[in-house]
Amino acid sequence: MLDSPHLPPLLQASSRLKGWLHLTALPLWRSNAFDAERGFAESLDLNGEATRVHRRSRVQPRQIYCFAEAGVRGWSGDWSNPVQSGLAYFDQVYRLPNGFYGALATFEGRLIDESFDLYNQAFAILAFCYTAKAIPGLAPEMSGRALRLLEALRCDYAHQKAGFHEARPERLPLCSNPHMHLFEAALACEEQAGFDSEIWGALADEIAELCMSRFIDGRSGALREFFDGDWRPALGIKGRIVEPGHQFEWSWLLAIWAERRRISDALSVAKRLFQIGVTHGICPERGVAVMSLLDDFSVHDPLARLWPQTEWLKSAVRLATISKGEEREYYLASARNAVRALDLFLDVPLAGGWRDKLDKTGRFEEEPAPGSSFYHIVCAIYELEDRMRQIAEASGRAAHPLI
Repeated sequence: MLDSPHLPPLLQASSRLKGWLHLTALPLWRSNAFDAERGFAESLDLNGEATRVHRRSRVQPRQIYCFAEAGVRGWSGDWSNPVQSGLAYFDQVYRLPNGFYGALATFEGRLIDESFDLYNQAFAILAFCYTAKAIPGLAPEMSGRALRLLEALRCDYAHQKAGFHEARPERLPLCSNPHMHLFEAALACEEQAGFDSEIWGALADEIAELCMSRFIDGRSGALREFFDGDWRPALGIKGRIVEPGHQFEWSWLLAIWAERRRISDALSVAKRLFQIGVTHGICPERGVAVMSLLDDFSVHDPLARLWPQTEWLKSAVRLATISKGEEREYYLASARNAVRALDLFLDVPLAGGWRDKLDKTGRFEEEPAPGSSFYHIVCAIYELEDRMRQIAEASGRAAHPLI
């Protein structure tokens, strides 16, 4: 392969972003946003102090993932206490007698919304997996917990065709997004030592096939968000919503699945999702991925949030590693654009913080930094590191010495 002009800048960006993560962001969120008696804060204000707002269930396992993966990746700070104490707090406050996790608790730790959300259960499984990855001695316990939660999901919420319901009694619309995170968790569990690869691989296959047969429109190749009870597009505007961030995120996951299963058709689907996101979902003036389109690819919501930029980056570098020649250069060039977009949100006075919302005029909303974004940021930075090293080694270059 000819030496890529995009590789040195991306290697430098990878080193810089990992340095920011390990030297600035992780220390800030460890010291200011975690308390063993109160779990993880929902957000940090502009001064870096933990807010006292209600705490969504999903934030707890997502932060557990962040610190567990940081520990695996060699962060020298205290990652173990947030993982183990964070999981204990998650169980103490959010876990229900039926084994599922509720949705919302007060700052003081009182559960105020016990409602079921498939999204929250998916992240619980992901946290179990990454806890096992970071602390191998806990793998048998974490594997058992993940399997029991999956069994409960299948018993109480399995859809008659494929996937899962949102609630019992049935609540519409059905949604693709929580299935995406369950797909992510299944792919991680399939590879995790001590977990049943056959069971988790079968779940990943089920969701991938559901995605390609129902979530993705056969004519346009776009992924929809909301569905009726038979996995047909929901009526009205909801059924027409297409989110660029999720085009990228599903593209990333399907590319992993396609490579793992050696299914070329799935890789083509992943590339089409990426192309839709880049062609229609990037604002040319601001250079950022917007929140949503309609199924005719017109812009529905021009707001740009931080998380779609990370998914753009993840998908671009993943597709670059399984492409060659000019196609690889295309994905690497797009990855550089995604880095620029992400940098806009990380350029804040509070070192280690971020902004979340950029309006259509190019102005950021001044608000607390949501902790839920950390999961996206951490995953993107480590994915960039891994894929750039992979490409550098394949091209005969030495990886950047700081990576």
